Amino acid sequence: MSKTSQQNTATDANGVSVIHTQAHTSGLQQVPQLVPVSPGGGGKAVPPSKQGKKNSFVDRNSDEYRQRRERNNMAVKKSRLKSKQKAQDTLQRVNQLKEENERLEAKIKLLTKELSVLKDLFLEHAHNLADNVQPVGTETATTNPENSGQ
Repeated sequence: MSKTSQQNTATDANGVSVIHTQAHTSGLQQVPQLVPVSPGGGGKAVPPSKQGKKNSFVDRNSDEYRQRRERNNMAVKKSRLKSKQKAQDTLQRVNQLKEENERLEAKIKLLTKELSVLKDLFLEHAHNLADNVQPVGTETATTNPENSGQ
């Protein structure tokens, strides 16, 4: 199967060349491609969606215009409500995290005090044990009479 393609070039009022390409055998539709006319890029390529909007006159009394405005107003309201809700959710989350942070800091203080008390008790106990214990050499000689004869 051979593929043949055809290109048609036209220049619009903005000085933009539009190249229409159609591949006959593949069944593809024409796809406009925007290419600046001058090789130095002197003119700006304008997408087809923006070309017609400058010159078209909108009848503000038409039903289509009213429907579009109504849909747009509803979309704007929905977007603003969504934005407000997101801001409220964020503020609520910030407050929750602040409260949790305060609780955790209080717990850290409590545990630090408890650790300090336990360290003091341990050191006091270790010091008392050290005072009551005799040196190793003397203790073995007095407690084990069997070892002294050897």
